[in-house]
Amino acid sequence: MAVSSIHEWTQKVAAFHASPSHFLASTTAENFVHDLLRVLTDEKMGENIKVQILGILQEFPTLLLVSSQSARRAVESVFNLYLQLSLAPKTLKLKCHLLLSVTTIVIATDDLLSDEQTLKNLMKQLLDVACDSNDHRNGVTFRPLRTVACNCLWEFETCYPGLLSGKLELLSSLQRREVTPLHQAYTLLYSQVLKNAIHTVAQAHNAGGGTIREMLERNEDIKWKGREKQQELAAVTVTTHLSLSPSADETKELKSCVSLLLEESFLLTPAAQAVLLRELAQVVLMVHSLSPVMFRSQILRLFGTMDVSLLHTMLYMKATFTDSLFTVEDENLLLKRLVGMAQHPLLGVPLKLFYMDCLLHFPENRPLSSNLQENLPVLFTSRMANCLFPTLFNDSSTMLGRLNLLSLVCLENGVDERGIAEIFDYLMSLYKLVDISGSRDRIVTFFQAVYIFVSHFYTNEEYMAELTNRMVQLYDKHCSLAPHMINLISSTQNLLEDCKWPVLLAGALQKLIVELPLQQLPSNLMWHLKVLVRVAKEGSIPQKATVQFLLIVIRSCNVCGMGEWQMGNAVLSVCRNILHCQNLEPIFRDLADLLQHLHLWFQDIDVQDHAHFYYALLTCLSTDKLAGIVAEGSGNCSCTKIRSLSLMSEGAGSSVSVLPVKHPILQLIPIPENACLTVSPAGETSEKDIGEDYLGKYLGQFCDPGFAPTITLTFHLGFVEKVDPHFHKIFTILLHFDLQSSNYEPLSDLLVPCLLFNKKPHAFSLVFKPRSPFPFTLHSSAIFTTEDGDTYCSQLQPVDVGFPRLFLPLPVPLSWPPEVKVRLFTKLWTSLIQNRSSQSILSRFCFKMAQGSLCELIRLHFQKYVVSQHSQPESYKVFLFLPPCINVLFHLEQIDDIVKVDIVTDNWKLLPFINSYLVDMTSKN
Repeated sequence: MAVSSIHEWTQKVAAFHASPSHFLASTTAENFVHDLLRVLTDEKMGENIKVQILGILQEFPTLLLVSSQSARRAVESVFNLYLQLSLAPKTLKLKCHLLLSVTTIVIATDDLLSDEQTLKNLMKQLLDVACDSNDHRNGVTFRPLRTVACNCLWEFETCYPGLLSGKLELLSSLQRREVTPLHQAYTLLYSQVLKNAIHTVAQAHNAGGGTIREMLERNEDIKWKGREKQQELAAVTVTTHLSLSPSADETKELKSCVSLLLEESFLLTPAAQAVLLRELAQVVLMVHSLSPVMFRSQILRLFGTMDVSLLHTMLYMKATFTDSLFTVEDENLLLKRLVGMAQHPLLGVPLKLFYMDCLLHFPENRPLSSNLQENLPVLFTSRMANCLFPTLFNDSSTMLGRLNLLSLVCLENGVDERGIAEIFDYLMSLYKLVDISGSRDRIVTFFQAVYIFVSHFYTNEEYMAELTNRMVQLYDKHCSLAPHMINLISSTQNLLEDCKWPVLLAGALQKLIVELPLQQLPSNLMWHLKVLVRVAKEGSIPQKATVQFLLIVIRSCNVCGMGEWQMGNAVLSVCRNILHCQNLEPIFRDLADLLQHLHLWFQDIDVQDHAHFYYALLTCLSTDKLAGIVAEGSGNCSCTKIRSLSLMSEGAGSSVSVLPVKHPILQLIPIPENACLTVSPAGETSEKDIGEDYLGKYLGQFCDPGFAPTITLTFHLGFVEKVDPHFHKIFTILLHFDLQSSNYEPLSDLLVPCLLFNKKPHAFSLVFKPRSPFPFTLHSSAIFTTEDGDTYCSQLQPVDVGFPRLFLPLPVPLSWPPEVKVRLFTKLWTSLIQNRSSQSILSRFCFKMAQGSLCELIRLHFQKYVVSQHSQPESYKVFLFLPPCINVLFHLEQIDDIVKVDIVTDNWKLLPFINSYLVDMTSKN
């Protein structure tokens, strides 16, 4: 295939990043990777485009390298390119990306772990680059390559713990000698390897004396054998049963290593310090002879830190070592610091919320309970809490966080009426803001605050009764708050199963609504119905008043006459919940009258049918069966629900839904025939009319809105080989098709009356309207009924529609003679080659004729599309048309036993499919 320009590859890279899945729909991952690797080895391509291509391999390795073979080929190609490039300043950037790409592919795919030689060569290169301490060998210019090598080694050790444990002595030496800014990278790499090595030794229960010394002095080859997949070491905690008890000399050596790392930690960035301290804390936790006191100087230094990662690490160490490292004074000082930071005026909202969250999950030295939920520490006093009392000027997140914390303080202090009163007064201040000017943010914040208040003080009947009255008053003035009221009821009920307040609020809202004057109803009726739908779910709230209210409304407010589907559906939703959740005896007559009235007078056929259905259920079924049928989510298949009066039979429970079939019982079999053209070119044109403008007339028809070529494919619908006798006769088969591609217009469903086993399959045709002529897979499913009346749904095996099924004959009038088609071919060929459009492209494909002749090959594959042929030398011109308006031109010429195929097309995205098609066609030859 022809080599694309740098500009075209820049466009390809941008198109891929915009939508990888959409881009791969027009080609295959293997072909795309093949093109990427080809460009990497092309000396004409610039360094920038190669770096962009390597970025694709680094970011999407699992998406592109779908097989172990493709992953191995990519690693070999990229790694060989790295080895071939000389170490020069102009190639430094590319070599860094090559090294990073190889590492990424190996770690992301796990397909090269069996190729020990390649991995040994890679690790040798990484260690060789990393061993250039202080840039003595290559100079400062090539320091970025060392940075990449250290990061790659760190990634390997992270994903394959213990991989570098045999290089501890070398890594320790490199870490001690390094005095450049890369000292941080070497320190983090060494600490990670040290922690993983000790973890590995601790897991070996037979670890004897001298194991630690041997581990620290080890300098062996890296062993890949046995590492079949990545591992993830769980963090060691005080409850982890891992411990080492080395000898005194070994403890001294290990302590020296840890102390040296701690002394140099202040040279690192805050984030790197946090990582290092966590790694070393894990080491001390696994080796019991090491005392946490060695962290004491670091802890004293960290008390004044403003860095979040370091503070979080200090809290982690406090949770790990408790009073072995932190005194009561330290604990009190840390709490005061967190309180001060939580209200610091120069900090952003996320940081303040983080500090408040630290207070709620503070790791105490002597916790009173092991509950992992939000708890206040014992040393947290009311005086500290008073500093965090919310104000109306706080943002919503800070306001809610402080409100939650203060509520916990009130609960910890027992019956603190003053504290609860202050919190309730603050809640009422938010209430007034919503009542006066209810912006969306204020409304959401208020209801979240109510949720927090209820979750903490729902046992206080006095304040809960006052809150109920205020909420009812708020709804009376602002009925559009109905969704928030419903959400509040449901959320508090889910949180507090034994709390009666949600039901009391629902009952109070019901009482308010049913007592409203009729004059106030029309404008807010939909909001009231939404609330009544939720209230009807509460079995403890009588619904007689609701049903009578709905009867009055539909008879007096012309609800039936307006025939609004949403209004009718809302009334039916109330009825449905009543049928499901309520005792129907007290309201049987009123509910029946309501449903009958809707059935007879509501001016919407769907509402009428549903009302009649509910009326039939109410009058014909027992309460248990009725509740089971109208319950949400009943049935075995969520795709389809059947509403039928036949549900009133004894077998209603088994026919509520469509039943799934585990294994396919039907299949689509493509009928082998060429695609048919269903386009009618404008008029019958004689040769005289054509003149010299036949190319313009041919291309001009593509601009005609009536020009709509389609592809018609014929299929047989039949049974698979082995089918349960229960499905030998099926009826009313509804086929649903899904192309799962944006390259084609969606297909309509198809209805097949019946299908009988051992009879002729049903033949039908599908008309495909392409947007882009790419091969596709046809997915389909069937819903059908058996003899006993049950309805089933079944998936069919996908059908692949290959590239040659998309070929159509040339869309020209029948009166055009062959000579005109040849001239059209020649003119279009020249036009596409000379056209500088980024879509047009010229390519070449060559193959050797193994047996048979070129004439026979043309007859088998291109007979309908040949426009010209010559004998000396043997050559053919093939004109393929792919809807909606894509042209593919082949010029085949045989020289000795080699056939040269020149290809011109006005859509370069088809080249991968053309290449695959020609390879498949010629391989069969």
